[in-house]
Amino acid sequence: MRNILILLLLGWAAAANAATPLSATDAAAAHELAKNNGCLSCHALSEKIVGPAYAKVAEKYRDDKDAVATLTHSVQYGSKGKWGRIPMPPHPSMNVDEIKTLARWVLSIDK
Repeated sequence: MRNILILLLLGWAAAANAATPLSATDAAAAHELAKNNGCLSCHALSEKIVGPAYAKVAEKYRDDKDAVATLTHSVQYGSKGKWGRIPMPPHPSMNVDEIKTLARWVLSIDK
């Protein structure tokens, strides 16, 4: 019984981190979050600025079931070495739900 409970919890956790489709309203809200938090100073939809293009990020993580969690962690705490020498600074003032919305939006971007 305990093993079944553990499997159910693991499945729920994976589902919570899975990229789910965004509505047009959520996509527009995520784009506004990106603009208002300076994300678009370093990233663009389809071309590299300082950081990678969002389409390249979506492509890299397309088959990663933990992509939302991975991107959320990178945005919240910063990262270095994933896309070259320039590190991404942390964004501790953003709340986790906003960051997850951004991550889901980035993952929905197509070339």
